[in-house]
Amino acid sequence: MRVDKFYESRQGDWKALSNLLDRSQNGVQSLAPEELDSLSRLYRAATSDLALAQRDFPQHQVTRYLNQLVARAHALVYRSEPMAYNRLLRFATTGFPRAYREALPFILVAALLFILPALTAAVSTAVHPPSARWLLPAEMQNLIPMIERQELWTDIPIAERPYASSFIMQNNIRVSFLAFGGGVLLGALTLWVMAYNGLLLGALTGLTIHHNVGFELWTFVIGHGVIELSVIMIAGGAGLMLGWALIHPGMIRRRDALTLAARKAVRLLIGCVPLLMIAGTIEGFISPNENIPWVVKWGGGVGSGILLYSYLLLSGRGSSTPGEG
Repeated sequence: MRVDKFYESRQGDWKALSNLLDRSQNGVQSLAPEELDSLSRLYRAATSDLALAQRDFPQHQVTRYLNQLVARAHALVYRSEPMAYNRLLRFATTGFPRAYREALPFILVAALLFILPALTAAVSTAVHPPSARWLLPAEMQNLIPMIERQELWTDIPIAERPYASSFIMQNNIRVSFLAFGGGVLLGALTLWVMAYNGLLLGALTGLTIHHNVGFELWTFVIGHGVIELSVIMIAGGAGLMLGWALIHPGMIRRRDALTLAARKAVRLLIGCVPLLMIAGTIEGFISPNENIPWVVKWGGGVGSGILLYSYLLLSGRGSSTPGEG
């Protein structure tokens, strides 16, 4: 078929569909019943026309017009529920905890990739402090003489705490996104991020234990650390999901396996962001506050862990509410 004849024979229906879409800016509820029937008929016809145009003259402007027209109609017909309070609530109460439990094997592997290097580095620097000089990167070498003087870097001036909190949130989100995004490199970058951060935390912990300030360090860390480290492990698990989909796609194409894994992993990452904001706020305002007794900080850290894992492991069980994602 020639493109000019195709256009002349079908432009009436296209214009009618376009007019209906112009009148439906507030949704299909603004159309009369007979107009809805026309919309359904014209939309199906336009999709057939688009398929024909893509086959016979894919580079022509008529095809581009049809593609835009069908996209507009699709967005109207399949308009999803607005991002309203109820939808967010369903995601928070069921969608995110379920996604966590589905990804739990990967999250546990990510946790081991963090914890084992951390324990190894902690034992190494606690028994042999000079090992910290090759475990810690160059930008952290200045912490070694400070710890040897039994001093810590955790005292954040009150005036700087809002800025510190913002920086901490950004840094933790960056690390989490890096652990997640590293999955597309067959999980190699995710492995490195988890092990590297575990080594840093372990090396500092062991060194402070050797110089008798380990309790003071973890009094600072415990309040926010349970949430923060848990979230980083979740992000690492999400990254490993992507890597495993590429390594072991099963009976489907790697591209399709990656797409399916990414849908689940992105939901995990979205749920991690508010948790990291909570952890960053605690780290910026509560953890460095010397007026708060250590018992309260440790109790808050342990309590936050109990609440977090009760939520992740128990929330949404038995619920069949659709659309939680």
